[in-house]
Amino acid sequence: MSPTDTVTQLVVFYGPLVNPKSTSSLLLLPNSLLAVAANGEIDWIEHNVHPSSVQDVLARHGSLDTLLIALKHGEFIIPGFVDTHTHAPQVPNIGSGQQYELLDWLKEVTFPMEARFADADFAHRAYTKIVERIINSGTTTCCYYGTIHLEATKKLAEIVNSYGQRAFVGKCNMDHNSLHDYVEPSVSSSIDDTNALISHIRSLPSPRLVEPVLTPRFAMSCSGSLMTQLGAIASADPSLRIQTHISENQEEVRQTLELFPEATSYADVYDRHGLLGPRTILAHAIHLGDDEIALLKERDAGVSHCPTSNFNLRSGVCPVGKLTDHGIKVGLGTDVSGGFSPSILTAIQHASIASKIVAIQHPAEPSATTSFAGRQLPLATLLYLATLGGARVCGLEDRIGSFAPGKAFDALVVSVRGDTGNPGLWGVDLDEALNVKHVESKELEVWLERFLFTGDDRNIRRVYVQGQWIGGAERIR
Repeated sequence: MSPTDTVTQLVVFYGPLVNPKSTSSLLLLPNSLLAVAANGEIDWIEHNVHPSSVQDVLARHGSLDTLLIALKHGEFIIPGFVDTHTHAPQVPNIGSGQQYELLDWLKEVTFPMEARFADADFAHRAYTKIVERIINSGTTTCCYYGTIHLEATKKLAEIVNSYGQRAFVGKCNMDHNSLHDYVEPSVSSSIDDTNALISHIRSLPSPRLVEPVLTPRFAMSCSGSLMTQLGAIASADPSLRIQTHISENQEEVRQTLELFPEATSYADVYDRHGLLGPRTILAHAIHLGDDEIALLKERDAGVSHCPTSNFNLRSGVCPVGKLTDHGIKVGLGTDVSGGFSPSILTAIQHASIASKIVAIQHPAEPSATTSFAGRQLPLATLLYLATLGGARVCGLEDRIGSFAPGKAFDALVVSVRGDTGNPGLWGVDLDEALNVKHVESKELEVWLERFLFTGDDRNIRRVYVQGQWIGGAERIR
């Protein structure tokens, strides 16, 4: 991939925009002008602009001397995908270990691969390809778990920064309950390396879109002393996010409560150690009790819904509708390699299936006043989870996840044309019924649905972060 393009002038896109607004609504805007300033922020947006009026609108904004990018028929712009949970060092394991459930899968497949990242050269080679692949899948913001290795995780942060992706990068904290060759030797070494990584990430050269994140892998792999000290770091630094796992697997839940008998629940384990709050990103959350849901809401913690991994490791089905009805922040995660795809598109498709399974098994009563529990997730909700919902989970909703003046232009130029080469998607340019010169919102909704359910990286033509073109099918050599 080429280095990121530097924008030195106003760039204006003309064409259809899809803009998520809430868990239940989105805007379908067929003929829009969106201007991106040189700092990568959205300068202004105009909707319902007829082709004959484009130059007049540009003149009114004083933007005649600008780069105008007109989208082709079948192309549109959506906010970039936010992956709230993935494991960068597990990408080489994609498609492996399908026969295992979580704990055996970690022991037999995952930890041995992660142990290889003790070799910093191997880490550099692997992470370079991994980050490139994830960007080209449309992920503009990513929450990355590294390994326990400081130098390797520094490499990950450096590579992400060099590609221009927005990200949170964390070194896993694991001081017990792991393989003999894949465990940190002490609490002090774990804390020292964590602080060293935080300092290193904050010293990366500009433009720095990478932030450190505290990463206690999960309660089973961390001693109480280690979690207490991580909680103290979080308390002393309000800018730090926390990422970990919760209630992914029933045996994991049982063993966690056995290890921490003083806790009343899995969520209470984190709460007692100062790790549960508005900056906490909890992956999976499949087997939460009602008391835990109430605690998550009280603490304003967010959940990363990882449906592909939940299915693949036979962990269960997360009741996303119930969590949403309780006002809990929810985004999507790929959870590679428990999840077998680095693409949020796959997570969207499986989130839809997961909600339908819940609706079949526990359907909402006809008279129910709930909005999402017991019902399948509609198109607007699925897009929201992948974009603005994920931004909320990361505490970035004021910067990314939707389009508005002053927000960063983190976006995807999507094509549902036949010339993308995706055999699974019927190109709209091949469909005479939809091949009209003036696109209406109804047609744009069809395009969006086709992309979300049958699209892949070939349909993601350009990936922009902070206004810079950093990836996508048109950048692949």
